[in-house]
Amino acid sequence: MPKIQTEVLVIGGGATGTGVVRDLAMRGFKSLLVERRDLSHGTTGRYHGLLHSGGRYAVKDPEAAVECIQENTILRRIMPHCLEDTGGYFVTTPWDDPAYGDRFQQGCRDTGVPCEEISISQMLKEEPLLNPQISRCFRVPDAGADSFLASECNAASARQYGAEIRTYHQVKKLLRQGDKVVGAVCHDLVKDEDVTIYADMVVNAAGAWVGKIAHSVGVEVRVIAGKGTMVAIAHRVLNTVVNRCKMPADGDIIVPVHTVAIIGTTDVRAADPEHFAIEPWEVQLMLDEGEKLVPGVKQMRMLRAWGGVRPLYQETTVADTRDVTRAYTLLDHARRDGLEGFITITGGKWTTYRQMAEVVADRVCEKFGTVRECRTHLELLPDLHKEPRTTSGHYYLGSRLARTEKDKKYGELVCECELVLQEDVEHAILQGGAKTFDDIRRDVRLGMGPCQGGFCTYRAAGIWHTLRKGPVTEANVALRDFLQERWKGLMPILWGDQLKQERLDELMYLSVLNADHLPGPTASRLGPTMYEPGTLEEIPASARH
Repeated sequence: MPKIQTEVLVIGGGATGTGVVRDLAMRGFKSLLVERRDLSHGTTGRYHGLLHSGGRYAVKDPEAAVECIQENTILRRIMPHCLEDTGGYFVTTPWDDPAYGDRFQQGCRDTGVPCEEISISQMLKEEPLLNPQISRCFRVPDAGADSFLASECNAASARQYGAEIRTYHQVKKLLRQGDKVVGAVCHDLVKDEDVTIYADMVVNAAGAWVGKIAHSVGVEVRVIAGKGTMVAIAHRVLNTVVNRCKMPADGDIIVPVHTVAIIGTTDVRAADPEHFAIEPWEVQLMLDEGEKLVPGVKQMRMLRAWGGVRPLYQETTVADTRDVTRAYTLLDHARRDGLEGFITITGGKWTTYRQMAEVVADRVCEKFGTVRECRTHLELLPDLHKEPRTTSGHYYLGSRLARTEKDKKYGELVCECELVLQEDVEHAILQGGAKTFDDIRRDVRLGMGPCQGGFCTYRAAGIWHTLRKGPVTEANVALRDFLQERWKGLMPILWGDQLKQERLDELMYLSVLNADHLPGPTASRLGPTMYEPGTLEEIPASARH
């Protein structure tokens, strides 16, 4: 069994984990991060892509609101290329309490969230598809975020400072010697072998899976898995993040992200963060609530549905997952459980990941008896894609089109929906270390457009086989895994135009390309975990509005 020694082992390759390993590496610690799949494979890559202003929590959870606006300002400075400066609205629809607007304004003042009320005529001038029956509109500094790119940029920065990042390394158990955690046994899913990693300190940043990691050394960390289901509209119906001006609830936000708009989200307790269903009533609820913001949205083409699991830490019992704070919690297991060498960071939001990482690194310094200042709020993250940006350095929607037209590379497009060039796919395979087509998707957005991989997957398979020079069976199973992953999110929304599209994809891949009978295994151990079958055919009475 291979054995590795490091100072700090970080478990989890989402926003928090990559933020932690970057901070530790910048402070001079020998650090190693393990992630059971690709970076952002978990909750970080399965949320609605919002950089919070803090407005959503200004009334109900002021502590989380303060953290959000503080980090909003910092992230805009250090990673503008990972953000789209959409701005945000909080709007009062006919279904909302008109008096809440005053409470919202006061909450924003109390927590330092910039808030300006604008006229409805100005709102409709900027976003003409919004419901004209909206009575009040408040502007806040929300933004769109590319969580995939942000994690990759944090990991790249960590590597520049000497950290090691090992994806597809699943933690089987922590190693304990007496009253101290001394490392972990991981399984390398690519080589199909175990690896032992010894460390002076282990940081558990595994999101909704932190309880499972802690349990392997007899420590109980009670994390409520709050499942959120989201639905993507096949085009951007809005260019501004729009929230309902009311207490946080299901289906009360639409976020424009890249070429789509995302309606989010439900909040349902899940028994297992790995196995859950996208229920029909959840999809229907998203459409019904989205209709209140953008009339006619229910007749639009839906692209796919997916679910992410929030790690909600709560020591006491609550009746509803929305009653659990969105603030984060640092657990020092030496103080809490008498177990040295082990720290857990859980809860929080994507927006607060950098602050969470700073708190963890401060505690690691304290544990090691050293003082090393944090610099993650000062140093810009590397710009990995180097696409055209706005004058302020932010992402803008026309960047890829501008690049393609400037260089006249129309014939090199692999994915027309997302304007992914052959060189992008090649870079993801050769320099990005992609192990699956889904890794390429997270890197360059392959297959994330309206055809959901219909016209780009077979092209990517050809590039994959040419560059990797492996047996054809490897390319075949990678293709099948990716088609299955795309199918995973299509099943809950198969009607109308997207059903027609999927029928066309089926004819191409099954009838023409014979994908289900190509040489090689039908699936690999790196393939997707499918959603469980839905159980409810209709929206329950308790969820109706």
